[in-house]
Amino acid sequence: MDTNAARGVLWRNCSIYVVQKNSEVYVCPMTQFVNLISGKWAIPVLYRLIILNAPVRFGDLLRATAPITQKELTKQLRLFEQRGLVSRTVYPEIPPRVEYQITGLGLTLQGALSPLAAWMSEYGDQLER
Repeated sequence: MDTNAARGVLWRNCSIYVVQKNSEVYVCPMTQFVNLISGKWAIPVLYRLIILNAPVRFGDLLRATAPITQKELTKQLRLFEQRGLVSRTVYPEIPPRVEYQITGLGLTLQGALSPLAAWMSEYGDQLER
């Protein structure tokens, strides 16, 4: 089996967490996804930006994702900006105006997050608390 075929098998079979072969490390894509969206507020912030799909000021995003704290929202937005999921635009005004917007790459997560939101809307009330 060639390397690409082996890689395909590893990606589909996430019961294999990490395999080392020829100094290469293969990590399950679900592990990478969970690392991307880890944090209590990651999904709500990303999903709000995806739904809006327009520039939004920090204060408006803070209110839309309440009860998140300013510190936590700042942390999430910086992380998403570093990963290329969110863009940040600073306008040279007094007082300074900063807007955030989901990027094209970030928008590709809509296909993954929308079914989760739909599932929660349908079955969330059946979850034991």
